[in-house]
Amino acid sequence: MDPFSRARRLFLKRLSRYGVSLALFTGTRSAIADSNTALTGIRISQSSEIHTRIVFDLSGKFEHRLFTLDDPHRVVIDLDDTRRSKAIEISDKTTALVSGLRSASKDNDRLRVVIDLQGKVRPRSFELKPDGIAGHRLVVDLHATKLSPTPIKTSQQERNKRKKQFVIALDAGHGGRDPGAIGKKGTREKDVTLSVAKKMKTLINRTDGYRAVLTREGDRFVNLRNRVKKARAAEADIFISLHADSFINPNAKGASVYALSLSGASSEAARWIAEKENASDLIGGISLDDKDDLIASVLLDLSQSATIQDSLELGSDVLAHIGKVSRLNNPKVQQAGFAVLKAPDMPSILIETAFLSNPGEERKLRSPKHQAKLARAVFSGIQKHLKNRQV
Repeated sequence: MDPFSRARRLFLKRLSRYGVSLALFTGTRSAIADSNTALTGIRISQSSEIHTRIVFDLSGKFEHRLFTLDDPHRVVIDLDDTRRSKAIEISDKTTALVSGLRSASKDNDRLRVVIDLQGKVRPRSFELKPDGIAGHRLVVDLHATKLSPTPIKTSQQERNKRKKQFVIALDAGHGGRDPGAIGKKGTREKDVTLSVAKKMKTLINRTDGYRAVLTREGDRFVNLRNRVKKARAAEADIFISLHADSFINPNAKGASVYALSLSGASSEAARWIAEKENASDLIGGISLDDKDDLIASVLLDLSQSATIQDSLELGSDVLAHIGKVSRLNNPKVQQAGFAVLKAPDMPSILIETAFLSNPGEERKLRSPKHQAKLARAVFSGIQKHLKNRQV
């Protein structure tokens, strides 16, 4: 066995050991013609009984159309100028929503992929461009339109148990020996973030269908990896990391939202912020040189890019609502290599609520009333994002 094949087999084995859903990853370059894009891999994952994600890897640029058919229920995807390959020939391709997968070559070099379904679904698709790790991809999300295949009469309590509950992980930045940024009046970032997080938790837990968990309940140091682990242990649907910025220029002001980047930062400011927040573990005496196989595998898992896309969409919704109660430093979601945003299975964003180094914004961040406004704005953005995806 050549070294590449051996490394590839070890990589897939490591992913399966940690429970990463991976139905297939194949490379069929020999079947790719120069004049066509080829389907080179298919990965199917199930995050819950009501959601299945299918990622199609392609060798080049492509255009696609998606539509549904009934009787029986199917999702049909047409890929223009795309050749069929052995990637479609997989043995285990069923989930709670998918009963099978098949394809056929149509006229004008069009590939039709048919996803046979267990029942009616709401599909959503988006394209991802090469990012330095993965190539061109088509991501198809399938959401069940109801939790039970047949309606049955139950008590109100039983219906509530069956109802989907969204779990939001709230990560109050810094804590304990790590105070974070400190304003001119002595306001500590760790205190502001915990206060906003607790206000958000109260608001979320009072809302039907939502539950909040905190990565830290009090003034204690929690390393970045354990923050993510706590969120994943709670099976969180979304991860929100709260911070308060600082800068040498006291005139800098406004809120910003960040998502993960596996390559370069979207701006010099984003890179600087990421380095500052990632240094939190160093304050606690913990090396950021992580040897954990889970994250090493996850960063190689091409589905990470699809999660980043979800994070960018979440960040846009949250940013729009923050802009209603606070000035924005940047109107677009920025990206950088934040260690705390590297969970592969849930959209994750980092919010810099304001600049503690700005006297005016420090005064606002000390105000419980303004903290409550921020909490409501962030939660409203989360609700909008989930509503767009909700079955």
